[in-house]
Amino acid sequence: MNILDSVVTQAAAIAAIRRDIHAHPELCFEEVRTADVVARQLTEWGIPVHRGLGKTGVVGIVKNGSSSRAIGLRADMDALPMQEFNTFAHASKNPGRMHACGHDGHIAMLLAAAQHFARNRNFDGTVYLIFQPAEEGGGGAREMMRDGLFEQFPMDAVFGMHNWPGTQVGKFAVSPGPVMASTSEFKITVRGKGSHAALPHLGVDPVPIACQMVQAFQTIISRNKKPIDAGVVSVTMIHAGEATNVVPDSCELQGTVRTFTVEVLDLIEARMRQIARHVSAAHDAECEFEFARNYPPTINSAAEAEFARQVMVSIVGEANVEVQEPTMGGEDFAYMLQAKPGAYCFIANGDGGHREMGHGAGPCMLHNPSYDFNDELIPLGATYWVRLAEAWLATTPR
Repeated sequence: MNILDSVVTQAAAIAAIRRDIHAHPELCFEEVRTADVVARQLTEWGIPVHRGLGKTGVVGIVKNGSSSRAIGLRADMDALPMQEFNTFAHASKNPGRMHACGHDGHIAMLLAAAQHFARNRNFDGTVYLIFQPAEEGGGGAREMMRDGLFEQFPMDAVFGMHNWPGTQVGKFAVSPGPVMASTSEFKITVRGKGSHAALPHLGVDPVPIACQMVQAFQTIISRNKKPIDAGVVSVTMIHAGEATNVVPDSCELQGTVRTFTVEVLDLIEARMRQIARHVSAAHDAECEFEFARNYPPTINSAAEAEFARQVMVSIVGEANVEVQEPTMGGEDFAYMLQAKPGAYCFIANGDGGHREMGHGAGPCMLHNPSYDFNDELIPLGATYWVRLAEAWLATTPR
């Protein structure tokens, strides 16, 4: 691997910052301490800082030369509302909060790159270091954009990166097109007519109506959309009743829908609405249907994905840059990719063997209470950021 010596020599110090952030996780739009740590480090290295976009966002500005070319590099900062099972020294000190998705590591990799940029400005143009709040459901990318991210810091392209457990350290993955799914949530309330459970003919039971809906929704996936188009409908919550001898008045269904295209999402929402309404009507029940679209699909632009791949190859070799298998997980970096060309890649986090004594019994997977970011990634991830920015700013605008 072709790793920068400058980031290797500082890796231990950056890892200490990462572990401090891990020990003090903050939820979406509450990343005050985390933002303070980031801003303090950037300032110490002589990098101008802008704060407040998306409430707690931080943008570092590194300029050199006279070119108007600019690139954005993004790391997310928020933690998850879950209890950590690890008991090692840098485990969460905030009950019910945990960096279980590696955002602390994403911060560390971008900080390591920032430190290199501060001392080695081998580029002509501007590098914007975007430390974003509220990826875990808050839409922090969208909020930073609403507050003027791309107007105040005009950039030609923007890039993101996420650690990916289960793959050997030293590998990257990037591909053009959809790489993460849109995320939507639905809530359906079936309103029937309560009765004694021994006299169901006197009421309208919403439970079997809801069960028919659950089954029918899967025909959207198997019979309405094209088989080559990806889509998921998952009913994850069903709530009804308070007593075993009472037919309830209502039954509530909730769940999620995932797709890689807006067209498939439109189809699924429309068919779900029709099914819910007509199945209810067929049984003399009423139906309330709510469908909330959250993050759009994350779609890498082809040219930028290929550019990122070539940079990765220069660092780890062709054999260690894999095709990025799309995942049905969601990512609010999608909003940035709707506004700017760019690419979102994965960097392998290993299988969990890096974890110290005191880790939980579970696997080192994303959103698992036994997860921990692999600090071995810091020099590699930082090198990618540096080489990507240097190469991008050296190219001729299309």
